[in-house]
Amino acid sequence: MPTIDIKDWNNKKVGSVELPDEIFAYPYKEHLIHEAVRNYLAALRQGTHKTKTRSEVSGSGKKPFRQKGTGRARQGGARPPIHRHGGTVFGPVPRDYSYKMNAKEKKNALKSALSQRVKEGNFVLLSDLSIDEPKTKSFAEKVAKIGVEGKALIVDTFENTNAILAARNNPKLQFVDASNVNVYDVVNSRYVVLSQAALERLREVLES
Repeated sequence: MPTIDIKDWNNKKVGSVELPDEIFAYPYKEHLIHEAVRNYLAALRQGTHKTKTRSEVSGSGKKPFRQKGTGRARQGGARPPIHRHGGTVFGPVPRDYSYKMNAKEKKNALKSALSQRVKEGNFVLLSDLSIDEPKTKSFAEKVAKIGVEGKALIVDTFENTNAILAARNNPKLQFVDASNVNVYDVVNSRYVVLSQAALERLREVLES
């Protein structure tokens, strides 16, 4: 089992804990992570794009001139796609881009992403993530003090209101509840910072 130090906000070691192999020593599977990220991003798409067909655009459907005898190409109205301001052929229509992915595959992809952060040494465990005041600058300084540089995923509980407010306005920090961690957030962040309570909750979710 991989062992990780437990730190406080002063970057001092206050203990250590063994991480379960079935989660944090899971083999790196790039194809599984790729599929989980693709699934997540597909579900985020609104799919509200829309173009009008010839039956929906404004304009007359009246035949502009007679069928024969003019020497011109026959026309059936002002709205066919070949005309300016005409309808669009096979254009996008509102649709749902989300698709189902096996729940076990999603969990395994998350295990793979988390274990990779552990191997890289970018998995930081704190005894407690609570802070005294919801200040963006002071919270960023605390995060930097524990050796975290760049984008970081902060994992705790939504009851930690001060940390949520302090991270909300910082583009380099993303706060999530331990029950809602997903592969995209882990992959999109260089570091994963979580509390002991969040670690236990995360274990429960991934072992269920």
